Amino acid sequence: MDKPEIIKLDYQNLGFSYIKLKYNYISYYRNGQWDEGVLRGEDTVTIAATSTCLHYGQEAFEGMKAFRRQDGGIQLFRPDENAKRLQRSCKRLLMPEIPIDKFINAVKLVVKANQEYVPPYESKASLYIRPYILGIGDNMGVRPAKEYLFGIICTPVGAYFKGGLAPVNFNVTEYDRAAPNGTGDIKVGGNYAASLHSHEVAKEKGFADCIYLDPLTHTKIDEAGAANFFAITRDNRLITPYSKSILPSITRMSIMQIARDYLGMVAEHQDVYIDKLDEYTEAGACGTAAVISPIGGIEYQGKMHVFHSLTEVGPITRKLYDLLTGIQYGDVVAPEGWIYLV
Repeated sequence: MDKPEIIKLDYQNLGFSYIKLKYNYISYYRNGQWDEGVLRGEDTVTIAATSTCLHYGQEAFEGMKAFRRQDGGIQLFRPDENAKRLQRSCKRLLMPEIPIDKFINAVKLVVKANQEYVPPYESKASLYIRPYILGIGDNMGVRPAKEYLFGIICTPVGAYFKGGLAPVNFNVTEYDRAAPNGTGDIKVGGNYAASLHSHEVAKEKGFADCIYLDPLTHTKIDEAGAANFFAITRDNRLITPYSKSILPSITRMSIMQIARDYLGMVAEHQDVYIDKLDEYTEAGACGTAAVISPIGGIEYQGKMHVFHSLTEVGPITRKLYDLLTGIQYGDVVAPEGWIYLV
């Protein structure tokens, strides 16, 4: 493998957009088994026009990051959980599961091949990693494909919401992201296609993103646009919704454990009713891309509810952010099994 040509990047001012790097990974599933997979330079794929991913949405993906430590090393944050979640998505869509070892080894291979582009520690940027699986081949009719493509691309990224750790405002959308017993709890493209319009409407109104209510009753908060929702109660409990239409976020799962183990808080799943926001002193959105984004206020039925502040980050949210990012960048000792060195 040739040594990558270094691309000069301004790591201090990275946005959340794609920058083509030197290498990505691709592997094929044919005749009932996955091949070994290879690194390659081309970041496009050629598939049959009859591929099930194009016509029937038979595809899934993951989002994760690699971080540069202060000592120059590189580490992954809970990649085994991404592998398990992708397996759940594959099982739901009748696609062959990718073995956890194959998934993690492929991610490490791609990161090592592009290690020059993992942003420096002081930039607090990261290398975003996008594993994906597509149903491909000659198909006609609504049925699972016989062949599949598993690929991984990566790119350096900065903050998902502009401004870094600063409060952002959301509005409540009238649209649903997923059906009550649909595919909301797996990471598939159709869920995101369903969110594009409501996200654009929120942006046009001056909001960072929108809040989705539960699709069954429209009385409880489900998710915060492209991330999970959490809130802090007046007695300092961390609350986050749980339902079959919410994607189980690895970041959410992690900050719940951080709240319990590092801050001594009670962290639990609980319904968050949209007409009872006064019960919460802080709120935020969390996910791989968003990390932790404080929510300043939520507009609902023409009225803006402000949590801690529209301009300042709440104290618990800041502690959660500092601990989570400290673990991700290697500055805080992580719970056992969370960190994988590259």
